[in-house]
Amino acid sequence: MAAASAVRAAGRRSRRLFDIFVAEVPWTVSTKELKEYFSQFGSVQRCQLPFDRDTGFHRRYCWIKFSTPEEVQNVLQKDSHVLEGSKLTLRQQIRRRHSQRKNQSD
Repeated sequence: MAAASAVRAAGRRSRRLFDIFVAEVPWTVSTKELKEYFSQFGSVQRCQLPFDRDTGFHRRYCWIKFSTPEEVQNVLQKDSHVLEGSKLTLRQQIRRRHSQRKNQSD
């Protein structure tokens, strides 16, 4: 049980390293297709699309990591993002330093 909670905690920490959170991802879209789509805005370093172990389907959201802040701004400047007829919901991840997180929890 402790191992599972450690894995979840590591996952939460790693997600903070991503630049953009994407929701409403269509069931039929793969990691490869997401990378291809977002590469038009810049160099995609990483795309994390979590899957549900029980169903085998992805959870309809992902995180995208770009090489530079300028590339993130390129994505956010576009009004809407549509993949396979579905409008994606994007939110920029806010990176806070460890000291800022610690002070806010006190």
